[in-house]
Amino acid sequence: MAVTPAAVRTAAVRTATAGAHRHWLLNPIGFNVNQCGHRPLGLARRRMNPRMYRPLVDLSTMEERHIILRYRLDRATIHELCAQLEPALMSPIRQPTGIPPLVQVLSVLHFLASGSFQTTVAMSSGMSQPMFSKILSRVLSALTKHMRCYIVFPEEVDLSTVKGDFYALGHIPNIIGAIDGTHVALVPPKDDEQVYRNRKSYHSMNVQVVCLADQYISHVNAMFPGSVHDAYVMRNSSIPYVMEQLQRQRVWLIGDSGYPNLPWLLTRVRNPRTRAEERYNEAHGRTRRVIERTFGLLKARFRCLHMTGGSLMYSPKKVCQIIVACCMLHNLALRRQVPFLQEDGPDGGVEAAVEPAESEEEEDEEDDPDNRDRVILQYFQ
Repeated sequence: MAVTPAAVRTAAVRTATAGAHRHWLLNPIGFNVNQCGHRPLGLARRRMNPRMYRPLVDLSTMEERHIILRYRLDRATIHELCAQLEPALMSPIRQPTGIPPLVQVLSVLHFLASGSFQTTVAMSSGMSQPMFSKILSRVLSALTKHMRCYIVFPEEVDLSTVKGDFYALGHIPNIIGAIDGTHVALVPPKDDEQVYRNRKSYHSMNVQVVCLADQYISHVNAMFPGSVHDAYVMRNSSIPYVMEQLQRQRVWLIGDSGYPNLPWLLTRVRNPRTRAEERYNEAHGRTRRVIERTFGLLKARFRCLHMTGGSLMYSPKKVCQIIVACCMLHNLALRRQVPFLQEDGPDGGVEAAVEPAESEEEEDEEDDPDNRDRVILQYFQ
């Protein structure tokens, strides 16, 4: 059988290729592609297409009602919030793989509103759980930097309007805020587990809030664990300093029996003996009830704060950030007049989010009943 020149060339190529493969197997690092006319199949380069994030949610195609139910804010307010936070949410290098700031804000709003697990929220937003965890920290940090823009105590020029709004509730003059504490459940640190156990036998942060007559939150302190008494939280917050600065205006806060009577804080009479004291207690109850409604609306809007959303599985510092962020967004919704839309089901409304009020034991130290007696004598005789 005659051997053609083409067959000789084919045999030579095969011999060279086999030798190159043997050389690569013995010394893969020193493999030289030029030893043969092509790369081995396992080393062939692929042209990798850049990873592109494809959002699963398009805000422009959603109905306004569905947006409010899912994110607790309307379309225009979400875009306004996103524009404010965008500088902090943009990556230093603007790559096409980055998640847009709007998607970051929407995913965090969904998490706060629903109280769902991170995995569930991440899947609905089209990202991984570790990525959502990073985004949550980034958005919370960016949002809480603007706390002073959203949570503001009334200034002297606004006091007359604030006092008038409170007077319409219970006919007690000169009230500028209702103060109380509420508990937000969390998984405690192992080293300090007992410090976070509250008097209801679950672990929590004790959150002090002062609200106005329209349920606007004017002060929040979420730094203390659940075992701490409400009066202790109040004394170690900025409230005493602020109220003492306003004493020349002769204004008061109103609180339950967990607080002492102070020159700027009115509590109810425990055992009323006169008709005037009974009338005062009735007016006190009508006025102070606004703080309970505020807690109910806050926890109904943001189920992550309510017991039905489970315990927050974060460090106390991050739980504090979540609480403050929810209070800021609550005020933003009130400012922009975003309605609270009740979800379907028996447990979706404000009433279900209001926890039974339990007054703590009154602390006798620092008690100043004379201030309350003067109010009763002057206005309720």
